[in-house]
Amino acid sequence: MPTFLSPPLVLSLVIASAYAAIFNLWQGGGAKKLPLHLVASWLGFGIGELAGDFLGLDVVMIGQIHVLEGSLGSWLVMFLARWLKM
Repeated sequence: MPTFLSPPLVLSLVIASAYAAIFNLWQGGGAKKLPLHLVASWLGFGIGELAGDFLGLDVVMIGQIHVLEGSLGSWLVMFLARWLKM
């Protein structure tokens, strides 16, 4: 299996995409804002994942994925994008 389609990456993208969909529905963003929320969520999840790995935090994990840190990063970046009115 190619590295760019590794199971942890796919699961991370699925989780972050679900967060973006929930955030978009909650904020009433419609189809215009969904791509922004998706990118913000993916970026935030990646940042949170890297932070959890760098700090060695193993609080809530599914395999190699730092779910808690990724989730916090995802939601923080989506709220930041909303606050900046992107």
